[in-house]
Amino acid sequence: MEALFKESPHPDEKQRQQLSKRLGLAPRQVKFWFQNRRTQIKAIQERHENSLLKSEIEKLREESRNLRESKKKACCPKCGFSGRGSPAMVAEEQQLKNENARLKSEVEILRGMVGRFSGRASPPNFSSSTDNEQHIMNSIQHEDRLFGLEKSKTLDIVDGATSELLKMATTGEPLWVRSIEARRDILDYNAYIKEFSQENSTIGRARKSIEASRESGVVFLDAPRLVQAFMDVNQWKDMFACMVSKAATVDVICEGEGPNRSGAVQLMSVELQMLTPMVPTRELHFVRSCKQLSLDKWVIVDVSVDNSEGANHWRRPSGCIIEDQSNGHCKVTWVEHSEFLKSTTTPMYRTIVNSGLAFGAARWLATLHLQCERLVFSVATNVPTKDSNGVATLAGRKSVLCLAHRMTSAFCRAVSASSHNAWTRVPVQGAGEDMRVSSRANLGDDPGEPIGLIACGVVSIWLPVLPSVVLEFLRDETRRHEANEVDDASWILQDGCAHTFESMLVYAKVDVEGMRAAMTGRDSSGLAVLPCGFSILPDGLESRPPVIMNRGGEAAVDGGSLVTVMRQMVVAEALPEAGLREEHLEGMRSVMSCLVNNIRTSLMCDEA
Repeated sequence: MEALFKESPHPDEKQRQQLSKRLGLAPRQVKFWFQNRRTQIKAIQERHENSLLKSEIEKLREESRNLRESKKKACCPKCGFSGRGSPAMVAEEQQLKNENARLKSEVEILRGMVGRFSGRASPPNFSSSTDNEQHIMNSIQHEDRLFGLEKSKTLDIVDGATSELLKMATTGEPLWVRSIEARRDILDYNAYIKEFSQENSTIGRARKSIEASRESGVVFLDAPRLVQAFMDVNQWKDMFACMVSKAATVDVICEGEGPNRSGAVQLMSVELQMLTPMVPTRELHFVRSCKQLSLDKWVIVDVSVDNSEGANHWRRPSGCIIEDQSNGHCKVTWVEHSEFLKSTTTPMYRTIVNSGLAFGAARWLATLHLQCERLVFSVATNVPTKDSNGVATLAGRKSVLCLAHRMTSAFCRAVSASSHNAWTRVPVQGAGEDMRVSSRANLGDDPGEPIGLIACGVVSIWLPVLPSVVLEFLRDETRRHEANEVDDASWILQDGCAHTFESMLVYAKVDVEGMRAAMTGRDSSGLAVLPCGFSILPDGLESRPPVIMNRGGEAAVDGGSLVTVMRQMVVAEALPEAGLREEHLEGMRSVMSCLVNNIRTSLMCDEA
């Protein structure tokens, strides 16, 4: 059984039957053994993750104490006030606040991950067969309550959410009204209330702001593999790296049956982002379920079951219907439906956020379509290579694509407002918007990043030109000098991707010998890259609201592009105790101001 487990942790019914005959065990015993073994591995992984998180929290606490002590020493002993005239002191105070906010976020994540063990003296031990038998009983008597709701009640909510999602995905008017100007479906809220007032578990709360959207399309990936990606939190986060800054499976309520995990239900904690520090992230807790409707049709459903008043975002029944088609394609119908308390959004991004485009179904589906194409291309064998001047082998192409994906994912992590990043606001002359600066230290723990103190600077600007024009200008290597400092003789790895909603251009200097090795098929995971780049969005051309609260409507308006510029640099190989100094900030300010002004000049955009 152990040998089979290493090859296939989720054996199908046929494999379990064969194993039971060979060992003289009942099929039910074999099934329970594999369940227990998976649970044992998961428990070990969780204990390891919890230990790492606790260590990180202690480290953050120590840093916070040091910063607090440094601030006290800088205060006047008579009046207790610090010298506000020093930019370094202002930055240090802001860093202290950011560290405290980050510490609180890490504590919440740790609390969620160990929540399943609450009320127990220690996590269960699976070291003996007696413990395995006890665990079978514990599985039957699994935790009775989840976020204040009984487990049976949670499963009832999941069933109701599945029914609602299927109707939302397949019903036309009057529930959904097709907007000719915006070229998308808009929810009629009055029709929604009439249809689902008895079924929706959150409808009784005081009305919040509502976002709803629906989109469908065909992606180049077979349905079973796509379903598995949705139910594996790491694969899902990696597939949507530009939208998901954090994701964790807090608890598994039901394992599901077979390799397709039909019937699986799991509790998830997620942080959604935009690729700019100027838009707050959205933190969500919801239950995700998977159900196979027929031989070639699945439904993935997300729904929030946490009724706590402190939550700012709730996910009403959302998700997608996945229908397998021929030749490795599948049709995906995506529905996004959320309820939230409005937060302050900077005017530059207010239109695109309030229109529902920032976190809507169109963006999710477009991102999925792009990632599926890249995944298929990485393993394709029918791509000609004989005329290539660079990568000439399939192994080399796969290695370089893995490096590019790692570089772009690192860019997405570094550029957003996620609690991973502690931002300090720094004025930049001529940029139109203040720069946000963060820093982090790599002491050699991450071989994929340069060692030293790394500074990250981000500026978001508005340009009165179409996103496609901006992207073509930025990725034109003959005009690179117009938007950047003159490149030296180093090699540059560049990854450009674009879909109907969002475009990215990410690049990094790479070691020549390391890159040559990757191009021949060598493993590129140890090649250090420090990504810089651009994120480009429309500024809200499709500005019609996502939900019709009455029969009135807004007309679509013309607009331009929202461009986020991000630069990273190693400012010190040895780590200074005070972190970023004023000269570091001044250097980053100079670089970003030059970048922004060059882009505006090259695209003939007035500073206004």
